[in-house]
Amino acid sequence: MADSYWYNLTTGEVEQGPESPAVDRAGPFETAEEAARAPEIIRQRTKAWQEDERRDSEWGGDAT
Repeated sequence: MADSYWYNLTTGEVEQGPESPAVDRAGPFETAEEAARAPEIIRQRTKAWQEDERRDSEWGGDAT
């Protein structure tokens, strides 16, 4: 994992390898550039998960 990159959620810094405590970082990412985009990537993934959850909850329609 030393060749991976992480985004420090507390400092906003990109780290090579897991330097900070796990609770303070997001990743791993393959490149430093990708890690720097972590907040954007996290927002996109969250939006996609929310949409999946919405679709799952609507699946089957009205059960009455």
